[in-house]
Amino acid sequence: MAFDKFFLSNRVPNPSSECWGTHLRDPVTLVNLTCPEDSWDKAHVRGHALDTPATCGRASLSVGHSYRRRHFKRSDFCGRLLLSSSCVARGKKSRRRPGLVTSSPKDLTPGRDQVSKMLGFELEEIEGSTDEEPNVEIKSDSAEFLGGLMPKKEVGADSFLKKFPVYDGRGVTIAIFDSGVDPAAAGLETTSDGRPKIIDVVDCTGSGDIDTSSVVKADNDGYISGASGARLQINKSWKNPSGDWHVGYKFAFGLFTDTLVTRIKKERKRKWAEEQREAITVAMRQLTAFDAKYPKVSDAALKKEREDLQTRYDLLQKLSDNYEDKGPIIDAVVWYDGDVWRAALDTQEMEGDTGLGKLIDFIPMTNYRIERKYGIFSRMDACSFVTNIYDDGNILSIVTDSSPHGTHVAGITAAHHPQEPLLNGVAPGAQLVSCKIGDSRLGSMETGTGLTRGLITVIENKCDLINMSYGEPTMMPDYGRFIDLASEVVNKYGVIFISSAGNNGPSLSTVTAPGGTSSSIIGIGAYVSPSMAAAAHSVVEPPSRGLQYTWSSRGPTPDGDLGVSLSAPGGAVAPVPKWTLQKRMLMNGTSMASPCACGSVALVLSALKAEGQAISPHIVRKAFENTAVKVSESPVEPLTTGRGLLQVDKAYEYLQKCKDRPSVLYKMQLTRFGNSAPNLRGVYLREFQDLLQASEWSVSVKPEFHEDADNLELVVPFEERLQLESTDPSWLKCPEYLLLTHNGRTFNIVVDPTNLSEGVHYGEVRGTDLEASWRGPSFRIPVTVIKPIQVSASSPKVTFSDLSFVPGFTDRRFILVPEGATWAEVTIRCHGFDTPRRFLVSAVQLMPKKRPSVWETYATFTSPSAKDFAFPVDGGVTMELTLALSWSSANGSHVPALAEIEVDFHGLLAEERELSINGGEIVTRVDIRAPLAIEKLAPSATLTSVRVPYRPVESKIEPLSASRDKLSNGRQIYALTLKYKFSLGEAAEVTPRLSYLNNRIYDTEFESQFYMIFDVNKRVLGSGDCYPKKVKLPKGDYLLRMLVRHDNVNYLEKLKKSPLLLDRKLEEKNYVKLNFFSHIDGALTGGEQLKGKTLAPGEICPLYLASAVDDKLPKDSLLGSVLIGKLRWGKLSKGSSKKDSNGEDCPACSQISYVLPPQSKTEEKGKEKTSAEVKKTVAQTLDEEIRDAKIKVLSSSPISTKEERKDWDDLVSVFKTEYPQHLQLRVEILQKLAASQEKDDKLKVIQAADDVVLLIDRDALAKYFGIKSEGEDPDAVQLKKEMETQRDALADALYKKGLALLDIEEQVTLKDTTIPSTAEGTIPLSAERVPTSAEDGKETGAAPPGKDGPRDEKVDEFEQNFKELRKWVDVALPKYSLLSVKRESRAGRPGTALKALNDLIQDDSKPPQKNLYELRIQLIEKIGWPHWAAYERKWLKVRFPSDYPLF
Repeated sequence: MAFDKFFLSNRVPNPSSECWGTHLRDPVTLVNLTCPEDSWDKAHVRGHALDTPATCGRASLSVGHSYRRRHFKRSDFCGRLLLSSSCVARGKKSRRRPGLVTSSPKDLTPGRDQVSKMLGFELEEIEGSTDEEPNVEIKSDSAEFLGGLMPKKEVGADSFLKKFPVYDGRGVTIAIFDSGVDPAAAGLETTSDGRPKIIDVVDCTGSGDIDTSSVVKADNDGYISGASGARLQINKSWKNPSGDWHVGYKFAFGLFTDTLVTRIKKERKRKWAEEQREAITVAMRQLTAFDAKYPKVSDAALKKEREDLQTRYDLLQKLSDNYEDKGPIIDAVVWYDGDVWRAALDTQEMEGDTGLGKLIDFIPMTNYRIERKYGIFSRMDACSFVTNIYDDGNILSIVTDSSPHGTHVAGITAAHHPQEPLLNGVAPGAQLVSCKIGDSRLGSMETGTGLTRGLITVIENKCDLINMSYGEPTMMPDYGRFIDLASEVVNKYGVIFISSAGNNGPSLSTVTAPGGTSSSIIGIGAYVSPSMAAAAHSVVEPPSRGLQYTWSSRGPTPDGDLGVSLSAPGGAVAPVPKWTLQKRMLMNGTSMASPCACGSVALVLSALKAEGQAISPHIVRKAFENTAVKVSESPVEPLTTGRGLLQVDKAYEYLQKCKDRPSVLYKMQLTRFGNSAPNLRGVYLREFQDLLQASEWSVSVKPEFHEDADNLELVVPFEERLQLESTDPSWLKCPEYLLLTHNGRTFNIVVDPTNLSEGVHYGEVRGTDLEASWRGPSFRIPVTVIKPIQVSASSPKVTFSDLSFVPGFTDRRFILVPEGATWAEVTIRCHGFDTPRRFLVSAVQLMPKKRPSVWETYATFTSPSAKDFAFPVDGGVTMELTLALSWSSANGSHVPALAEIEVDFHGLLAEERELSINGGEIVTRVDIRAPLAIEKLAPSATLTSVRVPYRPVESKIEPLSASRDKLSNGRQIYALTLKYKFSLGEAAEVTPRLSYLNNRIYDTEFESQFYMIFDVNKRVLGSGDCYPKKVKLPKGDYLLRMLVRHDNVNYLEKLKKSPLLLDRKLEEKNYVKLNFFSHIDGALTGGEQLKGKTLAPGEICPLYLASAVDDKLPKDSLLGSVLIGKLRWGKLSKGSSKKDSNGEDCPACSQISYVLPPQSKTEEKGKEKTSAEVKKTVAQTLDEEIRDAKIKVLSSSPISTKEERKDWDDLVSVFKTEYPQHLQLRVEILQKLAASQEKDDKLKVIQAADDVVLLIDRDALAKYFGIKSEGEDPDAVQLKKEMETQRDALADALYKKGLALLDIEEQVTLKDTTIPSTAEGTIPLSAERVPTSAEDGKETGAAPPGKDGPRDEKVDEFEQNFKELRKWVDVALPKYSLLSVKRESRAGRPGTALKALNDLIQDDSKPPQKNLYELRIQLIEKIGWPHWAAYERKWLKVRFPSDYPLF
């Protein structure tokens, strides 16, 4: 007898028994199984294979999850015990968690005796059970629970699949426009019929691109030099006919999400901390051993040695505090194997010391579309990736996701779980194309580049559907570059585009682009059912009926379109990437509703394809819209849920009847009579002036066919006899009939809002085919009228009382904001409830061609109380004030909350909302008026940033990649690259702006923009797109590179000279505060400043704004700079939480700009000539000018080639002969030689330094600086200048000579030879002319310093040189400290040297210098800290990249 007929009844298992590898395929019931507290650790049920989820009591169990609360006591749960779908565990009394369950591939079906023996007790047979029809009592509860995790019943998908199981999305390809899809995620491996689930994975943003244009050859041992500098071994089995290996590298953290980076940093730091603790321990032991050996230290050398040991210990402690992990480096290698381009990665750094991740062991990958391979970087990150190669191997794209969002969306759409079918996505048979549009560099923000490349990928993969769960508010609906391209994809290529409508509700007109605002895209709202609330959200008491999520965006659009097309379940527990370290998670939003809708459409497309029926995106959309079910019977419900909750089965039935119907798009445009406004898509009246009388509208309806439609068979015969019907003829009137042909028709409608009540009213004009009324409306004209409450200007206050709220209820109040109002103060009083209530409060106003003005906040009431809010408003514009009780608030309570809303409008108006002040004016007059009521005038103007304009230093237009950036019909996309240079005199926070292109993604003609900010070493310090990001930059010089894309070169040409506005934030102490006076002369006479005043209603108060004094203005501002800040006029009437009797600043503020005047020049006194200048003749002056010009030519002449160097040497010889005693000539020669990288020039540097030294009378110099000189006569000033010049030249010569001596010493040490020196190994110490080695032909060598004993001062030329330098300058100054660093290292004190070097590196007077960081690595290695050396090498790649990164 098989195990599938047994159940466990009232038995205590044997603590020592185990059940291994048992496959529970059929019903097993665990009834009243009791286990002692100490038994579960020894009694294991291991390795049970799970076909489908199980139930335990009344709570469903899925793989690897614990259920502790639902219908269980807190101490009762089913740990990780895996049971089959029909397994039930009831009344389990265990208080301890069962042993860990592991999977096993074995399929054992032991008999009753075998199982009893394994378990240690007998099994009893279930009465009445049979193999064919097992009796499982709680199976329906399990299905209900899992169905709530992945809702499908609500849209009829489950019933459709039961009837048509093979129409599960098979044959349908869906593009997922999102943050990227993990091909390794649960349920995304295969389709229901065994095909690959994901057929292409593309990073459309370019955020994972690696420049692999650098080509190398392998050496005889099969090694190449990677782009990171690592030596990489090539696998001999890799086929590469050309022998060319393209190399590049990428920092892994640039591929990961912030969440993953945080986790990896934590794990990596744990290992690094172990090495750090060991290093600190060693340093402490060395210090302790020294102190034990030398209890009392008096010798200077020992003191320095002890100081060095102490410094090492201190440095380690400080280094720990400054540790910042930049992540591992991935070396990439790309080559052509004769058939395809292939790539391999070296990820050793990600694998630690395991020996894994070597390039030689990597299994080569190619473009994912070809072989559908993916990899995982390491077990630590668990992050999967794919590769794509472009431009003949010059670009490698490593594709990772930028958030779990995309994988979750893909799982809702089409996940396939063969063992857990209830958790399948809506269309498990569909295949997916992952189009990553969320840029990892921008925290998963979409970019125009990503969107456009995504559409290109859709056409290449012949996708049937697009799901896009992204969007944002827009200024102009149904307009923009992406909207046009998306419409082309829909109308020309027949792709159905579905997108989320937005999460900005519950106020009206909050739908976002592109889903809620574009005619060619189906916008989806978010619905929640009782099942979802119970299972997914785990609410205490689910709602009795389904409803829209509170935050789901509502229509209409500003141009009158409905906005939300359909609704679908907006939450699910779906797969997420492996790097999250979990299989699935709960997410909710219209982002989840859209893929549910998309999967639903895929089911219908699967059926149509299987049955050979032609597919039209317009007919399919019409089928779903005309068969959707209403969520409620409210007449304005379409603005919330669109046409309703979509239904798969009904839409399929509808389409079955439409087999012979032509594919027609009914394009509608409305124009109001007497109004020159552009064509609209509906009627939307909400402003007072539009509601005073009836309005007539011209409606144009034009049927559009596909461009390939046959004129004779489809276009000419088309004719529809339509009945026009108004849903409410009392205020919306239309003709009765319309004969519609291909050329279209125009008819009029009349909207009469004059007798409508206050509030929102929605109606439609529907055109229905009289010969096929079953089809429902062929087109609908949405009409929305909002009748606001009028508030008296003399008493600008309104109160709404006796409001009752249950979960999910939304109260909308439409108010005509009084003219002159600039802010509103709202008080909400809530009472009558028992449990805490969470409200969403929002206020929305619409202005032409502006994004909706939305203010919103959440208010939680835990007890009866009142809350105050304030927000800016625009006078004369209708405002919707919305108070909504969250759908999930107050669960378990049946007591409604009662509320009262009080709205009080205030206003202080200036003649101009945004004030611009000319800094050249002493005062600026501003007239302020209180148009509504008594107001507290408290003006303040604070300038916080300086805006500096920059013109591009370079602009270039060039075609982009033909393989990635070519639109249909061969339209090539071009890129305009703009370069801007700017400098900062001190550290500052900056924000770059290209105002014309900023703050627009969808409603712009230009496809994309992206910028990066670089320092002089090409390091990226900031990046952004159309939403500029502020970035903190240190003092220095910078380059900003901006990329703008379009396929029309003429458009790009017009942007080639676009100015960049750089906003530099001032430090708070440098904010410029402007003063207000009540009198025009107050600023000059010192009159009292105006701090505050009370204005009567209608009173006008003139204010005089004084310009800032010069010493308060930024000193380094360029011509054309403008100070910007905030201007506020009033105070709130209800005081402040800080008990300020004057109230807080009102939220209504505007921008003030202050045009900086020309900087005043300091008056210069007439410069008196020195006696030497008086005696100069014209000829002498001319000779000096010629000499200086020659020296300038010499210093600027290049010496990079042999020919250039020979010419320069010849000039040096000539000039030295002409001007043997001119100091500046010798200084310039020294500077040029010291900058040379040639090793042979080191001796010449020493010679040039000696030449400088010999020209300086050091005795006279010492005598001059040994006395205090304060002469102010011209000769004294000139003498001081000459002496300082000589001193600086002397110090610089000694400094450069010291560096050259050390360089030669290092070279000789490596060669094990002697050090050449000059003039008997000494430097000239007197002012007399001493011949150099080059002049007298002598060359005396001094033995290099020994490693063990002290150096002999008589032959240590370096020490003599250093002592001489120390006489003249402080060697600790940044200008000379490098020599001190190298001296300490030379003396065997690397710790002291490292400390001095760190101080030098911290000096911000110069940009980061690579040689200093390389020296730091050498010192760290010399001390013996390999973990810190590796850390610094990583940072070296960060600070000094080899080239600019790709856009």
